[in-house]
Amino acid sequence: MISGYRCKLRQALKEFIRLGTQFVGYRDYTKKLEGDLAESNKRADALAVKLKQSEENRQKAEKDAATVQGLRERLHKAETALSDNITQQAAREADILSRLESQCRRFVRRTHQEYEVDGPVGDELLDALTLSEIHGDEARDGLENAEAGLLKLFPYFFPKKETPATFVELAKTFNGPEDLGLKLRQEGLKIGVEGTIALTANSQQDVDWSKVGNIGEMETKKWQSLIRAAKPSARPILSFLGVKPAPAPSASKPEVK
Repeated sequence: MISGYRCKLRQALKEFIRLGTQFVGYRDYTKKLEGDLAESNKRADALAVKLKQSEENRQKAEKDAATVQGLRERLHKAETALSDNITQQAAREADILSRLESQCRRFVRRTHQEYEVDGPVGDELLDALTLSEIHGDEARDGLENAEAGLLKLFPYFFPKKETPATFVELAKTFNGPEDLGLKLRQEGLKIGVEGTIALTANSQQDVDWSKVGNIGEMETKKWQSLIRAAKPSARPILSFLGVKPAPAPSASKPEVK
């Protein structure tokens, strides 16, 4: 009976030892699994961080790509606008150049003065502007001289009129349909005849003015001959009237330099 009990006890101990050994193995395996699980969790966390960073990088890359695309579109629009502006500017400069050259040609036709730019800069527009300025200076000088001359003549041709305020009005006054030269000459002849009659009356000589004025059909040659013969006697009368004789032209030839 005792031997049977011992036998059962040994079997129980073996089973217990087997179970203990198995438990120890399970415990070590469990610890290993726990370690592996912890390592897996760390790797999973690291992968999650990398995934999040990768997603952020992807979103940033997409945003940067959109920004770059926007910049490209804006750059393309700017280049197109610049090209259009350059084209328009070139057309505008060509139009201005054509107008300046046309004005210069008009000046040349009217003044018969043609100029060249000294040391051209190679810029057609600036050269044309320079020539236009030269012609403009010449035109201003001509207008100033013309105005000064017309202002001097105005009182003689229009003694009863008020002097115009502007040069254009002054020039239009002289450019009317009336022959001002003929008018002034006739006025001068009238004054001359009246002065001659007055001086003759002052000399108390009897003159039949009806016969003097009755010239009939006097020939031009005879009239010219009488005028030449009257010139020596006319000098003292003209001097009395305040008319200075014009200097006689020199017979010597001018020196050619």
